[in-house]
Amino acid sequence: MNRPAILIRLRRALVVLAAIAASCCGSSPITAPRIEQAIETTFANLVHVQVGWLRMSPMDASEFRVTASCRKQLSGSDAGSGDWTCTVRWLGPDRQTLRDTFDLFVTTDGCYTATAAGESLGGPRLEMSDGSKVRNLLYAFDGCFDPT
Repeated sequence: MNRPAILIRLRRALVVLAAIAASCCGSSPITAPRIEQAIETTFANLVHVQVGWLRMSPMDASEFRVTASCRKQLSGSDAGSGDWTCTVRWLGPDRQTLRDTFDLFVTTDGCYTATAAGESLGGPRLEMSDGSKVRNLLYAFDGCFDPT
C-alpha cells in the first residue's frame, strides 16, 4: 500500500474514533442542512468558474439555482462526520435542470471532500472544442463549513 492510501485510511480511522467519542457528548453539529448549504454554495461557485473556463456565456453563481439533498450513509441519523451522499439539482447554462450525485467524506471540523458518483459530469478532465483539456472542477472538490 502506498503512503497516500495509508494516510487516507489513518485519517478515516481517526475521524471514526473522534465521531464515536463525540457521540457520547451530545448531538453532532455536523447536520444535513449545514452540509447541504455548504455544498450548494461551493458547487454554484465552481460552476460559475468552470463556465468561464469553457468560454461559455457568463452567469452569476445564483443563476444556477443549486439545491442539495444529503443523507448519511449506513447510519440511522442524518448527523455526524463520516460518509454522506448528496444529490445536487441545478440549472445548466442552457437552463435545463440537471441532477448529479456526490459521495462525501465529512470530518468533525466541518470540512469535506466531494467526488462525483458515476461519470455524469464527464470525468476529472474535460475536452474543449479546440482539443485542449481542462480540469473538471465539478468532478471532485473540497470545502468547509462552520460546525459551531
